Amino acid sequence: MEYIDQDPDTGIATQQINKNYESKQIIQANATGFGAASDDFMERGIDLNEQLVSNKPATFFFRVNSDAMIGAGIHIGDTLIVDRSIPPASGKVVVAILNGEFLVRRLQMQAHSITLLPENKKYGSIHVEHLEEYRTWGIVTYVIHHL
Repeated sequence: MEYIDQDPDTGIATQQINKNYESKQIIQANATGFGAASDDFMERGIDLNEQLVSNKPATFFFRVNSDAMIGAGIHIGDTLIVDRSIPPASGKVVVAILNGEFLVRRLQMQAHSITLLPENKKYGSIHVEHLEEYRTWGIVTYVIHHL
């Protein structure tokens, strides 16, 4: 039997699905929804550009081919959404160009130094000695990966 119910305390819609299973199996599953907001997406669809890109002309997509940032949830094969209009700041995950090569690392800025930190113990930190060899290309705003 399927029916939609509403929790009287919270007002959240709950869909309860009851099936005849063996006694050791789960007999009820609950799923909560957002009501009218989800109805809006069903009518017009979800536009990922609208949801994930705030500055279209300055946004680029990168495919990851390194495991250096796995601790930050960035895996080989993931797609990075990178915004070039966001100014660099300590703690941000950046796409950097160092000696002509693209890197994805966490940026650590101090008074007169820049360090690029990996999030995998297999890799070492990179202390940027000469700023002319380094450039922050953009800031990673989202990561898209398969489950």
